[in-house]
Amino acid sequence: MRRILVTGGAGFLGSHLCEHLLGEGNDVVCIDNFFSGSKDNIRHLSTHPFFELIRHDVIHPLFIEVDWIFHLACPASPIHYQHNPIKTVKTNVMGTINMLGLAKRIKARILLASSSEVYGDAQVHPQTEGYWGNVNPIGLRSCYDEGKRVAETLMMDYYRQNRVDIRIARIFNTYGPRMAVDDGRVVSNFIVQALNGEDLTVYGDGTQTRSFCYVSDLIEALVRTMNSEEFAGPVNIGNPTEFTVLELAEKVLALTGSKSRIALKPLPSDDPVRRCPDISLAKSKLSWEPRVGLEEGLGKTIEYFREKLAVR
Repeated sequence: MRRILVTGGAGFLGSHLCEHLLGEGNDVVCIDNFFSGSKDNIRHLSTHPFFELIRHDVIHPLFIEVDWIFHLACPASPIHYQHNPIKTVKTNVMGTINMLGLAKRIKARILLASSSEVYGDAQVHPQTEGYWGNVNPIGLRSCYDEGKRVAETLMMDYYRQNRVDIRIARIFNTYGPRMAVDDGRVVSNFIVQALNGEDLTVYGDGTQTRSFCYVSDLIEALVRTMNSEEFAGPVNIGNPTEFTVLELAEKVLALTGSKSRIALKPLPSDDPVRRCPDISLAKSKLSWEPRVGLEEGLGKTIEYFREKLAVR
């Protein structure tokens, strides 16, 4: 049994990670400030004898004894992270400094949940870990994009200067149950709009591409990254199968049976045209690749949102 800290543990990914770690017999401490996380995501864990919840904001220091730290704290949806961009930067920078300081003091292994957003509007396709990215440092998305880039810098500097035991995972588009209804990202947007009989909002002409990784695959990759003794990262974690946004919209309409139409709207600034991971490193170093196909994953996610919207 390990004692494991999960920051942002009440969020979409964090709650699935807490559940997975408890299932492996670990003692899990979840911290969250509930800006974008939800108690509903972890309510079923509240009576577990090895689960502990602490309401805490990572921009403030935390003093605790653990073996591992999964640092996931930060809103990942543009709607949420642009709501308070200064707080988003603080979470990425000050929060990561605080978690690295904790890891240094107690000699814990720490994993940063970084993002494919570090690649920006990529000029290389698919994106490899060696690509430095094409990010607008003063754009609306930069509070998150540059925040994650600085967080990676901090991880590497703490490793080089203080020998902190680090892992870096660059997460690509992930979807599944426990996404927020108002998440604002394309999968949840389309599903909620389809179930409500509203037009599906497609920005631009819909030919921009994304790759969609189901949450259980993503969590398995994070745990394998943390367990790896020889590989610190950064490593791309995502599904390399590429779909256009229009293809996704059509799949959601077919799977929900919705009569909704597709409505085209102007593309937001700095929205990447193509986003798809090269996962060669994850395959070779972690023996990992995604298993859940898009239609299977969408089916499970649609069922979750059907139940969620029925009780609203």
